[in-house]
Amino acid sequence: MSRVDAHHHIWDLTIREQSWMVGPELDPIRRNFSIDDLAPLAAAAAVTATVLVQTVGLVDETVEFLEVAASNDLVAGVVGWVDLTADDVAEALDGLRSRPDGSYLKAIRHQVHDEPDVDWLLRPDVQRGLAAVADAGLAYDLLTKTPHLPAAIQTVRNLPQLTFVVDHISKPVIGEPLEPWAGHLRELAALPNVTCKLSGMVTEAPWSTWKPADLQPYADTVLDAFGPDRVMFGSDWPVCLLAATYADVTDTAEALTTALTPAERQSVFATTATHTYNL
Repeated sequence: MSRVDAHHHIWDLTIREQSWMVGPELDPIRRNFSIDDLAPLAAAAAVTATVLVQTVGLVDETVEFLEVAASNDLVAGVVGWVDLTADDVAEALDGLRSRPDGSYLKAIRHQVHDEPDVDWLLRPDVQRGLAAVADAGLAYDLLTKTPHLPAAIQTVRNLPQLTFVVDHISKPVIGEPLEPWAGHLRELAALPNVTCKLSGMVTEAPWSTWKPADLQPYADTVLDAFGPDRVMFGSDWPVCLLAATYADVTDTAEALTTALTPAERQSVFATTATHTYNL
């Protein structure tokens, strides 16, 4: 079965620092990572297409990622960044989409989980920006943690015309009680314009001691709430390297989905991402 990796990153620290990369615990990934570094790992895991996701709040990075996608057969789509609060957000989106490589732009993302205001998504300027994303025919990746989910639920209700993708199952702390995360996630899943990435779990668990069984209740919650046809696999490479190799992450995703039928696994590992991001 060929796979789509619906969530990974690259960065070059000689071009810019990664502002989120704070603390000695992140030293293992404080180096450059390129698409050429990922290619052999993806090939070994039967990954034939990927979605490259923004890491910083700069349009310049999005332009660079579009150039990578246009020059590389592995990257099939880009989740980029624009300032959703800007008056000219529609023009910024049009500028990116009208580039020769603009067809690779599939979605927009902002590091909502870093905003001190847990209701940031509900700000009128942000809501207007999200409507512009929908008007541009793009999806929106929700990068949230549990405290941000009530605002995310209301946002999804407010914008039924926009396709939302929950990144990293909204980053529950693995090992803590499932509630209130699970209840909020089910509320999101009840809305038809949302899909969810089965990704990012290994770094929300204890990095050196986690086991697939620790992740299973969270994966089961996601698969039960959304259904396999609205769940997609993502590696979160190279962030995942803090806790697991690329092969570990793909093998674990396989283990977490063994109860699914072959068709359902095909959805999780390829079809959902292909349809959601129009790859």
